[in-house]
Amino acid sequence: MKRTLFSVFLVLITLGLINAQNPSSSADSSKPASSVAPAPTAPTAPTEPTSAPAEEQSMHQILKTKFIEGDVLWMTPVLLCLILGLAIAIERIITLNLATTNTDKLLKDVEDALNANGIEGAKQVCANTRGPVASIFTQGLMRSHEGVAEVEKSIVAYGSVQMGSLEKGLVWVSLFISLAPMLGFLGTVIGMIYAFDAIEAAGDISPSLVAGGIKVALLTTVAGLIVAMILQVFYNYCISKIDSLVNQMEDSTISLIDLLNAKKK
Repeated sequence: MKRTLFSVFLVLITLGLINAQNPSSSADSSKPASSVAPAPTAPTAPTEPTSAPAEEQSMHQILKTKFIEGDVLWMTPVLLCLILGLAIAIERIITLNLATTNTDKLLKDVEDALNANGIEGAKQVCANTRGPVASIFTQGLMRSHEGVAEVEKSIVAYGSVQMGSLEKGLVWVSLFISLAPMLGFLGTVIGMIYAFDAIEAAGDISPSLVAGGIKVALLTTVAGLIVAMILQVFYNYCISKIDSLVNQMEDSTISLIDLLNAKKK
C-alpha cells in the first residue's frame, strides 16, 4: 500500500512538472483561432545532430569514486577487513571441502581391510585416505590393542583436536564481522564532528557546509555494513560445513567401534 501511494505521488509530481514547464500550451489552446493567416516563415538551416549522451560510469568507477568521497582514512580499514576476512574465509572453504570424506566408502574399505589383513591393513587404508575422519580412525586403530575403552578415549581426544583444526582462523572472520561496522560507525561520528566544526567556524547552517561531513558519515556506515554482511555469509557457510563434518566424525567413529567389537568377538 505504501509503495502504491508513493508511485502515485511520483506520477502526480511528474505531471505537475510537465505542466509547469509548458504553461503556454493550455493558454494558447483556450484562445480562438485568428482569421489572419500567419506570415510564412523563412526556411531554417538544418540543425546539427546533438551529441550522444555521456557514457555511464562503470561499477568499478562508481565504487572508486564513493571510496574517495567517503574519506580514504576511514574507508581503508573497512576495505582491509573485507580483504583479510575474505582471504581467511576462502582458505577455510577450500580446506573444509578438501576435508570432506565419503564415510560410507571409508567404513566399507576399513571393514574389508580388517577382515583381510587385520588392524595393520585397516590403518594402511586410513593412512591413504584424506580428511579428519580417516585421521581419527588411525588414532583409534593405534589403540585397538589396549581395548575398546581406550579406543573411545583416543577418538574423543583426537576428535577435539580435529574440530579445533577445522575452526582455525574463523575467530578472525568473526572479528572482522564485528569490527567493520564499528569502523563505519566511527567514520560516522567523525564525519558529524567535521560537520559541526564547519558550522561552528562559519557561524551559520547551510547545506554546503555540512554536506561533506554527512557524506563521510553515511558512506563509511554503508561500507562497514556491506562488509559485515558479505563476511557473515561466508562465516555461516563455514560453520555449517564444520557442523556437517563433526556429525560425520561422530557417526563414523561409532561405526568403527562397532566394527572393532565385532572383530574381537
